[in-house]
Amino acid sequence: VQLVESGGGSVEAGGSLRLSCTASGYSISSYSMGWFRQAPGKEREGVIAINTYGSTRFADSVKGRFTISKDRAKNTLYLQMNSLKPEDTAMYYCARGRPGSWLLLGTEDYNYWGQGTQVTVSS
Repeated sequence: VQLVESGGGSVEAGGSLRLSCTASGYSISSYSMGWFRQAPGKEREGVIAINTYGSTRFADSVKGRFTISKDRAKNTLYLQMNSLKPEDTAMYYCARGRPGSWLLLGTEDYNYWGQGTQVTVSS
């Protein structure tokens, strides 16, 4: 199992970015997937998750701004981030949920992680 994120970068507040997470070694259709982020000095936190049926759950801090989607043909997970704020600055990680996990946003519910991609939002 391998997860590789891409798409991070630096943007001004109010801008948008789309992160990608390409999976190999399994089908993303078979597991819940999630995006997490970790800012310097802070714990890793769940941002948004999607289950095998396409239902989503998101943290209140990104409500109305972030969306998650997946392309089964490309075996790729996406995170569309709009109206970015400086407080969104963090390393962003995608992760695969443990078997049986269901739209959970705790790190303990995921057992495979990508290496992360940095997002920096300037004011």
